[in-house]
Amino acid sequence: MANSASARKRAKQAEGNRARNASARSMMRTYIKKVYYAIAAGDKAAAEAAYKDVIPVIDRIAGKGLIHANKAARHKSRMNTNIRAMS
Repeated sequence: MANSASARKRAKQAEGNRARNASARSMMRTYIKKVYYAIAAGDKAAAEAAYKDVIPVIDRIAGKGLIHANKAARHKSRMNTNIRAMS
């Protein structure tokens, strides 16, 4: 356990940051799943709409450093490829 006042404060801040980061990461994953569910259902319009919603979310989370920029690009690229492959 933290012994100094500053260490106690940092531990408290770290816990708040961890909760905020976990929430944001979970939100991103939920948005990504919506795209893939629409693709699996064969609904191209819904997939495109969900894709438009997820792009700013992924970019915002990558900008904050929660995920690497390459991971963000990989997710966006794969979703876009899957949507374009739909008939």
